[in-house]
Amino acid sequence: MATLDWIVLTLTLAFIVLYGVWKTRKVETMKGYLMGERDLKWWTIGLSIMATQASAITFLSTPGQAYTDGMRFAQFYIGLPIAMVILAVFVLPMYYRANVYTAYEYLESRFDLKTRVLTASLFLIQRGLAAGITIYAPAIILSAIMGWSLSLTVLIIGVIVIFYTVIGGSKAVSQTQQSQMVIILSGMALAFVIILYKLPENIDFSNALTIAGGMNKLNVIDFNFSWDNKYNFWSGIFGGTFLFLSYFGTDQSQVQRYLSGKSLTESRLGLLFNGILKVPMQFMVLFVGLMVFVFFQFSQPPIHFNNDNLDRLRASTHVEDLNFLEAGYKEVFDAKKIAINEMVAIGDRDSEAYTLAREKVNELHQKENYLRDGVKDLIITHNPEAETNDKDYVFVNFVVNHLPKGIIGLLLAVIFSAAMSSTSSELNALSTTTVIDFYRRMFRPNESDQHYLYVAKGLTIFWGLLALGFAAFASLFDNLIQAVNYIGSLFYGAILGVFLVAFFFKRVGATQVFIAAIVTEVFIIGVSIAERLDYIDFAYLWLNALGCLMVMFLCLVPINVGNNKDKISLSKK
Repeated sequence: MATLDWIVLTLTLAFIVLYGVWKTRKVETMKGYLMGERDLKWWTIGLSIMATQASAITFLSTPGQAYTDGMRFAQFYIGLPIAMVILAVFVLPMYYRANVYTAYEYLESRFDLKTRVLTASLFLIQRGLAAGITIYAPAIILSAIMGWSLSLTVLIIGVIVIFYTVIGGSKAVSQTQQSQMVIILSGMALAFVIILYKLPENIDFSNALTIAGGMNKLNVIDFNFSWDNKYNFWSGIFGGTFLFLSYFGTDQSQVQRYLSGKSLTESRLGLLFNGILKVPMQFMVLFVGLMVFVFFQFSQPPIHFNNDNLDRLRASTHVEDLNFLEAGYKEVFDAKKIAINEMVAIGDRDSEAYTLAREKVNELHQKENYLRDGVKDLIITHNPEAETNDKDYVFVNFVVNHLPKGIIGLLLAVIFSAAMSSTSSELNALSTTTVIDFYRRMFRPNESDQHYLYVAKGLTIFWGLLALGFAAFASLFDNLIQAVNYIGSLFYGAILGVFLVAFFFKRVGATQVFIAAIVTEVFIIGVSIAERLDYIDFAYLWLNALGCLMVMFLCLVPINVGNNKDKISLSKK
């Protein structure tokens, strides 16, 4: 990177951290540290909710998802506005009436301590793992750019986030997230404009859409139902709605954001603001990835986006094979570039000629992918433990190699800002859940406010270090954004089922819902293992709906355990 990029990156990150620390320098009580004094306005809540979900993975991995798979990932968010309305109308009032610090605190008043501990434990497991991945994601970028070791990079990012989260708590998280979201949205919009500017003179925005559509990348909506299809309308509207109900309604990292609102109305407006703005934001990020794809149809991309893998091949005995594949790759790219220009020139004037031109383009594109797969095979041959998936390197490759000086620093600041915002929310929520649902409730219930404040800060450090440990062992799935959603889907369904039973099944007792949650979680993990081993075809988004509905169904099965309070008779219904 140029000196200007370093200056922009450093000043942007320093401003965010120092601003958050300054705004929260007088936080001296446990309530202020964990809940931010409950004085936030709706726009701060809305931006904080968005920033918590929009981790660095969103801006690192989503463009790569669009580059390789088109726009169909947008269907993942179809259920988000529906979930926001349901939560604002039905769930938020219950939390406010209960006057709780955590979502799981509510479950003890409705059921019992063991149900509260179970759901809080499931949250700690899945969110602790996710926190490690959200640190790992930007670390990939910086280590690749700077040539630093991944472990050192993970450590640097983690220490920065832990620093301001420990000092300012929940309010520091929310205050920094306001400025982070402004920088993030501005940076991505600027990236989009620059990509359009850098396209060839004969390619305008309409031509870019023609190219993307001709190469099957404008696949926004797919109504074909299939259990093993990760992203279609049906998995988004049903599986996605259940996922977002659980994430925003029962995940403490989100619940803590809107429970910090000045009033129920402010929190509701914050949730609805997120529901309205989040989908267009995700669409924009995907669309940036789509335009990167179009750009790379005219400016030859590397045959493999992970430069570390290529460097290792060039230093190995496989260098001649790599050179052969790269020579063929350039030849195919040049031919495809000519074919794309011919397809654009034909346009809609002659449908038969356009169809033939389109088929030629896609045939050459398939040859490109075949050669790319050949490089991946070489990588595995050289090192069987190597990770060949390079989706998450696509966007940063474009940023570093094709954007002007200064803008590179800003776009990297966008990614790091997103990493800090999401990770700080997670650490704050993990600390809150541990101190409220475990430490104060079960071990030291009668200590002073200052004691719990110091314990909360210590637990923030503990969870930060644990997240760093998870990050050190993280690895790429299909891509990072799928990894986070996959981990969440293993736990969110059962947790959501418990909460829905608590909200709406007033005659169901504690023991029944506890057993139902345990059985369901074991079953969901079994299904996920079977899917990973290719014994079944089952897209992970459906796990959220399956887990939730299974808990609710099992709670209606009559059992004879526990005291009379726990028994339920179907005949009474």
